[in-house]
Amino acid sequence: MADRTPRASATRENETRRKPWAPPSHLAAPDAPAGYVHRWIRVAMRGEEDKMNVHSKLREGWEPVRADEYPNYEAPVIDEGKYQGVIGQGGLMLCRIPVETVDERTAYYGGRTREQMTAVDQDLMKEQHPSMPIQNNRQSRVSFGGRARDSE
Repeated sequence: MADRTPRASATRENETRRKPWAPPSHLAAPDAPAGYVHRWIRVAMRGEEDKMNVHSKLREGWEPVRADEYPNYEAPVIDEGKYQGVIGQGGLMLCRIPVETVDERTAYYGGRTREQMTAVDQDLMKEQHPSMPIQNNRQSRVSFGGRARDSE
């Protein structure tokens, strides 16, 4: 009977490659659970609390990520204050939000941007004069160099 093991596993060692050295990231974070997104939220700036930013983010739906939710992940933790026990680093704390909320927020701001661009276009077209029509072309082109023309 023929041996059905793959040749690669029989002749080569199965080793994982060593990752090259890179400076450590100060904002490394555990992977977000399925259906959530992680993001660093500013809690303090230059030693002063940024309560306005934190409260606006919490109202948007972000919730702080506690270190005890990730027992196998070693992360810096906020030691004191209101957010004690939350994963934090240098005036930032790790927060999470459901992916659905992120998608809804992206769609909302995308709609707002389209509305603003439409308003700008309409305002521009009001200023148009029949003898000098305004062309509204939002396409861009990139060109590299070009031939020098001979002047004779």
